[in-house]
Amino acid sequence: MFMSNNACLVPSSFWLTGIPGLQSLHIWLSIPFSSMYLMAIVGNVTILAVITVERSLHQPMYFFLCMLAVIDLVLSTSTMPKLLAIFWFGAHNIDLDACLAQMFFIHCFATVESGIFLAMAFDRYVAICDPLRHTLVLTHAAVGRLGLAALFRGVLYIGPLPLMIRLRLPHYRTQIIAHSYCEHMAIVTLACGDTTVNNLYGMGIGFLVLILDSLAITASYVMIFRAVMGLATPEARLKTLGTCSSHICAILVFYIPIAVSSLTHRFGHHVPPHIHILLANFYLLIPPILNPVVYAVRTKQIRERLLYILKAGSQPK
Repeated sequence: MFMSNNACLVPSSFWLTGIPGLQSLHIWLSIPFSSMYLMAIVGNVTILAVITVERSLHQPMYFFLCMLAVIDLVLSTSTMPKLLAIFWFGAHNIDLDACLAQMFFIHCFATVESGIFLAMAFDRYVAICDPLRHTLVLTHAAVGRLGLAALFRGVLYIGPLPLMIRLRLPHYRTQIIAHSYCEHMAIVTLACGDTTVNNLYGMGIGFLVLILDSLAITASYVMIFRAVMGLATPEARLKTLGTCSSHICAILVFYIPIAVSSLTHRFGHHVPPHIHILLANFYLLIPPILNPVVYAVRTKQIRERLLYILKAGSQPK
C-alpha cells in the first residue's frame, strides 16, 4: 500500500470487516450462514442432477431452471467462502484484483439471473398464449441462445464496473470496506476522486435490469392472465395458472430481497449497519436456497422424480 500526493491511499488490497458491529458474534453467525450455503449447494445440485437424468424434463422450462441453478451456485459461491473464512479464520484481507473479480461475479450473475427470469416469462407466454407454436419457437437451440444472450448482457452491463474503478478511482480514503464482500457502492464510497460517473452508471444499470426487466415480466403476465381468463372452465384456468406458479414464486423470491436491500441501503439511514450487511447477504442466499424448494414442491415432474430417487435409495440392497 502506497500514499499518493493528496494523502489518499493507493491500496493493493482491501480489508473486509465482515458484519460490522457483530464481530464478536462471527463464530456464531457462521453456523446459520454455513448451513444456508450447504442447503443452497445441495438443493441446486439436486435440481441439476434430476433434470439431467430425467429425459422427460428436457423441456425449455427445465433447461431455464438448470441455468437458474448454475447462476445461484455461482452467486452464493462468490460470497460465502470468503465470508466463512472471515468468520472462522479472521481472513479479512482481500487482494484488489480478487475484490474486483468478486464484485464482477456478484453483479454480473445477478443481472444474468434477472435475464433468465425474463426468458422464462417469455417461455410461459408462448406456452399459454400460442401453445401450437411453442415447440417451434422454444427449440433447444433457441433456449441456448436466450441463455447466452442473458449471459452476454450481464457481461456487457457489468464488465465496465471493475475497469471504471481501476482506471478512474486509484485513490481511497481507507482500505477498510465496511461490508462482508466487495459490493460496487461499498468500494466507490471510499474513493477520493470524483465518483459521479461510477454512481450514475451503477444507477443506470440498476434501472435497466431491475425496473425494465420487472416491467417486461409484468407485461408478459398481464397477457398470460388475459389469455387464461378466456378459457372455458375454472378448472382449465387453475391448471394453466398452475404451470406459472413456480416461476412467479421464484421471481418474487429474487426481486423482493433485492428491493428490500436496495431501499434499506438508499433510504434507511437510521438502520444499523449490521442490518444493511445482513440483508445484502440474505439477498444472495435466499434465492439459491428457495428456488430449488419452490420448484421441487410445486413442479409435479420434479417432485415425483425426487420421491422415486428417495424411495429407491431407502430400499434395502
